[in-house]
This record gives sequence, C-alpha cells and structure tokens, in this order.
Amino acid sequence: MPRTTLEICIDSVAGCGAAIAGGADRIELCGALSVGGLTPSAGLVAEVLHLAGAAGVRVHAMVRPRAGDFAYDARELSTAISEGKALILAGVDGLVFGAARHGSLDRDALTSWINAMRAVRADIDLTLHRAVDLLADPVAAVEQAITLGFQRILTSGGAVRAIDGAGMIRAMREQAAGRIAVMPGSGVRPDNVATLLAATGAEEVHASASAPVVQDDPRVQALGFAGPGLARTDEAIVRALRAAIDA
Repeated sequence: MPRTTLEICIDSVAGCGAAIAGGADRIELCGALSVGGLTPSAGLVAEVLHLAGAAGVRVHAMVRPRAGDFAYDARELSTAISEGKALILAGVDGLVFGAARHGSLDRDALTSWINAMRAVRADIDLTLHRAVDLLADPVAAVEQAITLGFQRILTSGGAVRAIDGAGMIRAMREQAAGRIAVMPGSGVRPDNVATLLAATGAEEVHASASAPVVQDDPRVQALGFAGPGLARTDEAIVRALRAAIDA
C-alpha cells in the first residue's frame, strides 16, 4: 500500500526543522500562518530550501499577496504572478494558489497566473488553495481545476475542520476519479487523521501540527506584534500524526 503523503504547513525555519524531524513528506511554506498563510519572504524560502533539500523533502510555497478573500484585482494578480515566478526561480518544487469571486473560481485570473507559471517552468506542481472552500459548488470546481491544469486541491470540504467536511471531500475525490489529487486540510490532528483518511479515501493529508506559543513578554501581543492565536509547528505533533497515519 502506498505511503500516505503528510504535508505540513510552516512559516519559519524552526517549523521546517520540526516538520522534517517529525516525518513530514512535504512542506507547504508560507508566511504568516496566523492569517491562513501568505507568500513567504525570499530569505525564508532560501533557508527552508536548504534544510529541506538536505533532507530530501519537497517544498511547495504559498502564493497569496494579502490576507482576506481571494478576489484579486489586476495589481494584486500581477503581484501574485511576480511572486510565483520568483519562487520557481528560487527552486521550490510546487506552488499553492487560489482565486475566487462571487462564489466561483476566478477562471480568468487563474488562467493568467497558471500560464505565467508554466512559461517559467512547464512542469511546476500546482495546488489549488482552500479558496475552493468558499465556493457554492466545490464538486463542480473539481472539473474546473482539472481543466485549468492543477495537480491538487487543498480543501476542508467547506467546513471549519476537514473532519466535518469529510463527506464533501469524498464527493470531490469521487468526481476527480484519480485525475487530480484532493487533499484534506484544516483541523487535522493525531486523534482524527486516521478517521479522516478512512472517511475520504485521501492519499495525501495537510496539517499545521502546531501548538500555541506563550509569549514571555505580554507586551508583544498588547503592542500588536503577535495575534492571540500565534502557534508554531511542534515536532511531537508531526511525529504523532505520522504514527497515526502509518498505524
């Protein structure tokens, strides 16, 4: 039976180290996971690629020019195109991106972005981000994602936690019929990952494997340098996820 791919999202060099040590197969590299992930900085990309490359772990990078929704105007889309090109040239193995408006995928924006990425590297691995969870019909979006040329969809099935959206995720996988991977993510923990995989039939799973961070100085949060939900990748949680998946 093929090994289930465990993807861990991280937003720091320390998080990368924890993910690798815990048994992650792939890294989703982001900035600012506290807002769902943004495009990572060039310096962070370089450090993570160095660490992951030495360990033989693939790195997919988030392209998201700002927090909030996924309805990008022309300048924001241009920013996302520039960021994606830079990440490919830096050496990432794949990119994660999504664009949607009015409850549907923004196919014009996605086509422009994908064409620009393929012009830099034709075989770059592309994941449709959880923008799909805001759509009126995620199952129909599977066909659109295939037509657009994505290799993977990251989704919670439209629920806050993937375990609660397992029925939708399974329906999306059935629609995909092996033509595109459908990877559950959001709220995935060691105590629910096996149930989630059994319920969805997924062959890949995405998790933050994070634990809350307590600031030594309360002024850090009071002055706005960190939000109340700050968390960091925890090696023990990654390891527990890996063990639960492989059990």
